[in-house]
Amino acid sequence: MKAVEERILSEKAVHAQGQTYHLILTGKDLGTQYPGMVIYTLQIIAGEEVIALFRTNTYEYPPSSSIRALAVIQSRSEEWEQELLSDPTSFRQSQERRNIREPDNVPTHEVLIIQGSPRPAGNCSVLATWAQEEAGRADVTAEVVYLDDLPIRACIGCYQCYNTGTCIFEDDMTGIIRSISDARIIVICTPVFTNTVPGSLKIMIDRCQAYHACQVLTGRRSGKKGLLFSVAGRKGQENFSCIISVIDAFMKNIHIKPSGCLLFDDLDRREDIRRIPDAEEKVRDAMKKVLMDMDK
Repeated sequence: MKAVEERILSEKAVHAQGQTYHLILTGKDLGTQYPGMVIYTLQIIAGEEVIALFRTNTYEYPPSSSIRALAVIQSRSEEWEQELLSDPTSFRQSQERRNIREPDNVPTHEVLIIQGSPRPAGNCSVLATWAQEEAGRADVTAEVVYLDDLPIRACIGCYQCYNTGTCIFEDDMTGIIRSISDARIIVICTPVFTNTVPGSLKIMIDRCQAYHACQVLTGRRSGKKGLLFSVAGRKGQENFSCIISVIDAFMKNIHIKPSGCLLFDDLDRREDIRRIPDAEEKVRDAMKKVLMDMDK
């Protein structure tokens, strides 16, 4: 996936107090992926330094709104020009630095295991434990994330992540996206809830749109591999059809290559996945295979 090139829409030099500032407005057309989406970027450059930056995109504004992205950014350009002409020092001081602050000493793991069940000691926790143990046997670091323990807001579909590559919400999802970015293997452990994934897992999947937006903006693929381990109370593989569809879409969206899928049904009757004679062996074998292929 190549990064989409930006097109310069306008460029203007502003002279204020002996300094020349360049107001540059660009547009990036993402119509091949999202019909009608254009990301507009306004920058003020002084010498080699970007002193102000603002982005907006056409998907931010619903059809019922009278506001349009291009008009918004053109208006911002006019405001900034007047502020520069009036008092460039105050303007520069007013601009917030938009540096993303990385927490210190955050450990990275090569395997991220996402436990999507709200039951901390249920069958999905057993699956996650087997997967983590097998990674450890291969001297590969693995982290298990219990989504139901984390306060994560639902995606509101604002599309502002396509302006910055990050979500507007600052919650525990920031750490999950960082863990996904750092990991080389993603393992999803999930039960079937009403023929689909539990709510906490669906919220995480939706919030990963910010990670997808970052990939769209930068043109970088993740090159990761993914595994799906799922359990269902009812008997029959048809109970997993929606699970498979949702997880496949999730992995495709953030460029994770599906590399294995194990589905265990009839758990209402069997109760404990450890009672299925070959379940542990299958999980460990799937982990061994993906770990061996990690560098391919």
